[in-house]
Amino acid sequence: MAELFGFKIERKKEEAPSPSFAPPLNEDGAVVVAEGGVYGMYVDLDGSIRTEGELVTRYRDMATYPEIDYAVDDIVNEAIVADPKKEIVELNLDDLKQPDNIKKMILDEFNNVKQILEFNQHAYEIFRKWYVDGRLYYHFIIDDENPRAGLKELRYIDPRKMRKVKQVKKKKVKNNVSVVSDIEEFYMYSDKGFQTKAAGTADFSQSGQTGIKIAKDSIVHVTSGLVNVNGDLVVGYLHKAIKPLNQLKSMEDSLVIYRISRAPERRIFYIDVGNLPKMKAEQYLRDIMTKFKNKLVYDSQTGEVRDDRKFMTMLEDFWLPRREGGKGTEITTLPGGQNLGEIDDIVYFQRRLYKALNVPVTRLDPEAQFNLGRATEISRDEVKFSKFITRLRAKFAELFNKCLEKQLILKGIITSEDWAEFKDAFKYEFAQDNHFAELRNTEILRDRVSMMRDMSDFVGRYYSNEWVRRNVLYQTEEDMKEIDKQIAEEEDNPQYQEPLSPQQQAAGQPQQEGQPGQDMVGVE
Repeated sequence: MAELFGFKIERKKEEAPSPSFAPPLNEDGAVVVAEGGVYGMYVDLDGSIRTEGELVTRYRDMATYPEIDYAVDDIVNEAIVADPKKEIVELNLDDLKQPDNIKKMILDEFNNVKQILEFNQHAYEIFRKWYVDGRLYYHFIIDDENPRAGLKELRYIDPRKMRKVKQVKKKKVKNNVSVVSDIEEFYMYSDKGFQTKAAGTADFSQSGQTGIKIAKDSIVHVTSGLVNVNGDLVVGYLHKAIKPLNQLKSMEDSLVIYRISRAPERRIFYIDVGNLPKMKAEQYLRDIMTKFKNKLVYDSQTGEVRDDRKFMTMLEDFWLPRREGGKGTEITTLPGGQNLGEIDDIVYFQRRLYKALNVPVTRLDPEAQFNLGRATEISRDEVKFSKFITRLRAKFAELFNKCLEKQLILKGIITSEDWAEFKDAFKYEFAQDNHFAELRNTEILRDRVSMMRDMSDFVGRYYSNEWVRRNVLYQTEEDMKEIDKQIAEEEDNPQYQEPLSPQQQAAGQPQQEGQPGQDMVGVE
């Protein structure tokens, strides 16, 4: 079972792939190398990011910025909803065509995987790591002496220390053309990470001199599904926000510098120096400045208070000489900046940053009220944001798929050949925000009942009851059978029968047995 390090699940010997001159599409950012070659991982992103580890470090540094942290927190809170009455994520096997005992074993193993992951306790942190880093690595630890016992531990691995490698094997065919005959996948782990060298490359050989070669089945690898333009590096969902964030930082720094330098109102002293020579005029100006200026400064190193009146900075008063023949000594004021309160540029780049993160810009303003009204009043940005969260959940659910695959195969519940059929029937249902889901369902039901009421005059003439139930109330075949059964049971149960109105009683209609109402007095 073991191959260098870790375990390898034995699969049925597959036929050799059809020869092709192009390798399969690389969607996981693995390093593609030739057989027997050296594995280079030099990637240049605008001259600043050269390895996958540096990219992950950049994402984590971005996540500490207040605006990014606020947006990421919004996204994770929408995707992971903690409800004390429901599980954060549940497995739906309604589409799986298997006996109930098989379904029960699969659900039990799914709960075991969640328990080992401690998902109910740390769902927020796990999802946030995956979203910020753009990838997740877990080491699938089993008992080598008893692999049938399945998973013992899922140990998190820093993505900066792990790299996936695809070794492409080629062979020569007619006309001396090289075609891809086979692809071997494995992982390389280095405790020090894979850093670039002075020459601009980072190499690790197949012999594992600087890293450990790990079998593919021992690692659970979940990515964001996004790759760079070259297709050789996985990027995260924060990648689009790198440029807007840098622009926002620069704009904020420039705004602070401008406000500090233009905020104070300064004085301009025009000193009449007469016909004094240049050197004596400058000395006279300094004497006047020292005489009328008093600047006491506290020295934090010595604890003394010293006089710095002989120094002049751009944030203080201006002392300018004036020659004879012009005006005499004069003191005027230089007003401070008049547009210091304008931050339109900052707001513009904040909006750009939120758009890059797919977060509605309406959430940028903390004073904006969130609308809980009709569904037709929800903005398009909120609808797009909801669809974005759905896509994130579907991609993140691959973590459970890959863990379940190895767990079910190791325990002998299914075979590796069965997994291709089983995985398409697995549906992961994440908990929704109960308040908003309830408002939405109530709104939908209200509209359907209103439409059915408007069509009541046409039922039996232009529309059948079954058509209305299918196309207006959207009841399925199972729903209609269950509802008809309940209606029949309620008709036979006096508890659900409505009492007669006073008009019906006055018309002489008999009171139904067991119904509340006024006692009928007999007349002789």
